[in-house]
Amino acid sequence: MNTWYGSEDSEALTGISFAGWWLVAVRLLGLAPIVLGGLLLSVLIRGLERPVFGQNRPLTPYITVAVCRFALRIIGLPCRVTGRPMRSPGAFVANHSSWLDIFVLNSCARVYFVSKAEVSAWPLIGWLARATGTVFIRRSRQDAAQQTEMFRARLQNGHRLMFFPEGTSTDGLRVLPFKSSLFEAFFASDDACTDLWIQPVSVAFFAPPERPAAFYGWWGDMEFGTHFIKTLSVWRHGRVELCFNAPRRVADFSSRKDLAGTLEADIRNTQERALSLARAAPAARE
Repeated sequence: MNTWYGSEDSEALTGISFAGWWLVAVRLLGLAPIVLGGLLLSVLIRGLERPVFGQNRPLTPYITVAVCRFALRIIGLPCRVTGRPMRSPGAFVANHSSWLDIFVLNSCARVYFVSKAEVSAWPLIGWLARATGTVFIRRSRQDAAQQTEMFRARLQNGHRLMFFPEGTSTDGLRVLPFKSSLFEAFFASDDACTDLWIQPVSVAFFAPPERPAAFYGWWGDMEFGTHFIKTLSVWRHGRVELCFNAPRRVADFSSRKDLAGTLEADIRNTQERALSLARAAPAARE
């Protein structure tokens, strides 16, 4: 998995006031029981689901949605949603800005993320990812065939996977070119993988007042703990806008590259439009 280093618009963990640290403590006290309690409940219920339903998860995804919605409220980050998650079989793809994407996307749709293998070993985040059915992959040619079969198996079980085809997180101000290799599983010849759809989802973050435009972005060598604390210390947050674009039918595309290019354009156009409207709004009021 590549790491993106292309933006200088960042801010270090400095200048947090006493009130800001107090807010960090308060929000941590609110997040801890919600996240850890949800994790424990998911593990317990999953223990009952697995013997009866196998790979299918009829109950635990609802716990994930509830936990993520409560978490965003505790953090204080408003989320505005346009469009609706599709009900057709298939997957979702989105641009990737931050660890916050996980909470935002999970709060609006019952999905199973596809993540780099290293995440499974991360404290807390790795535990949460495994408990919620995340698919862990290694971006290497040696593992490509095995991973394609894994995707097919999950799709056959009715799971809607969530991909980040950029392959890395960014500052949230752009959409990087999509990698097409992850779409290979959607062009399988078996009957179970026919008539699949992919819905492009655009995620646009808007910084708090008087903060850098890339405030919510998490990229390069940024440490998770530093970014997490900085986010919790803000009294008045900006917002995030989530747009579910029109789904694309896989059978309408001749190759994975054509499909990846179209999905990339859908997400880029929606995000650029949202960011342009936000920049134009203050100018219109002057």
